[in-house]
Amino acid sequence: MRNVIVTGGSRGIGLEIVRTLSGAGYSVIAVARTEGDALATLIAGNGANSHGPVHFRPCDLGEIAALPELVKSLRQEFGAIFGLVNNAGLGTPGVLANMHDAQIERLVRLNVLSPLTLTRHVVRSMLTVGDGRIVNVSSVVAFTGYFGLSVYSATKASLIGFTRSLAREVGSVGITVNAVAPGFVETDMTQDLDEKQRDQIRRRSALRRLPEVDDIANAVEFLLSDKARNITGTVLTVDAGSTA
Repeated sequence: MRNVIVTGGSRGIGLEIVRTLSGAGYSVIAVARTEGDALATLIAGNGANSHGPVHFRPCDLGEIAALPELVKSLRQEFGAIFGLVNNAGLGTPGVLANMHDAQIERLVRLNVLSPLTLTRHVVRSMLTVGDGRIVNVSSVVAFTGYFGLSVYSATKASLIGFTRSLAREVGSVGITVNAVAPGFVETDMTQDLDEKQRDQIRRRSALRRLPEVDDIANAVEFLLSDKARNITGTVLTVDAGSTA
């Protein structure tokens, strides 16, 4: 059974990715600071069906020095890591001129430095096997921009450059690296949007609606699957056509 690490897997998009990958038969390791009731319920009920197992391992992904040991312990416990989904991230809003250095540093650390460092250690094990899938969760604001999200947009844009370059570095040994760019989805990270803003986003979308978390999870599952074995270095946009 193929092992897949999903960061930020205890809620929102990450939780749905965990649920979808388990349903597709993967052994899923959800990594987050806390488990949360929803993930605990999913883990508890998972033994009653034919889905792949779901595990939780706590880690503050902002603690960069802890990441090498995390990967080492997961490999020792579960064996080879087939997939890594870099989903964890902060969506702290704020106009750049008014943001404190500490806020900016925290965003960059969790949204950029953490996935780069985690990937570095996971990809080393993938290189020894000669197979693997990496999916980075970016955002449409990486290429459209959005008022009050300049720092967040910068971090998500960096993941796209990272995706395309790493795909070239590891492609020769059979590892694929892709990104998913969700539009505005109904999650905790978009709770600051009022109904007027949500309606504006819906109206300018080709499909006149917002994507849902399972749309993002299905895209991730596709990129991890054998059906996507010849897709690498790409960004799959899931936004109901808001950037069409």
